[in-house]
Amino acid sequence: MSLTERFLQFSLLGAEWVMWLLVALSVFSVYVMIERALALRAARRSDAAVRRPVMEALEAGDLAAARAATKGAEGPGGRLLAEMFRYDRRDHATLEALLDAARPHEKLRLERNLSYLGTVGANAPFVGLFGTVLGIIKAFHDLAEAGIKPGGDSTAVVMAGISEALVATAIGLMVAIPAVVAYNALQRRVKALMAEAEALAGAAVGLLPSNGTNG
Repeated sequence: MSLTERFLQFSLLGAEWVMWLLVALSVFSVYVMIERALALRAARRSDAAVRRPVMEALEAGDLAAARAATKGAEGPGGRLLAEMFRYDRRDHATLEALLDAARPHEKLRLERNLSYLGTVGANAPFVGLFGTVLGIIKAFHDLAEAGIKPGGDSTAVVMAGISEALVATAIGLMVAIPAVVAYNALQRRVKALMAEAEALAGAAVGLLPSNGTNG
């Protein structure tokens, strides 16, 4: 059997399995959207809860209270501060270097699974198009098997097959568009969270005495 014949046999499976694949990708996309939206909202709330007690403690020179306020923090700002307070006896330049090293890790933590949404958004239309091509191949093969008959029956058969095949492209677009929108929206929220976290960490460094004590 030639390569063309092997691919033809594969194509005759039709587009339905591609549509089920797109449905599965869509279900996981919705899960990622909900999970990331909830996680980012929790991170924002955590940083909002940490900001005031930490600033007040540092202004009062109570480093122990500031450290306690960041214990168990889930937001990037609180986690950056907790990392910084582990090395509170260091000078400001060292603390800035430690923060620079911790920021990429926090950003990656916030962006977890977002690459999946970007990948689905970019490739789901092509997966749908692939299903459409398979469906069209099957439609024309069925027409060839049935033979051309008078009365327009053959045309109706092939047009019905093509219309069914086009559903795969439509589903691909339906999967891709929400994924792209969610990806862009969640990326903006990640950037906003990191900007707020860096501002909080910078303010905390400014309030720490150089080579500060453990309070």
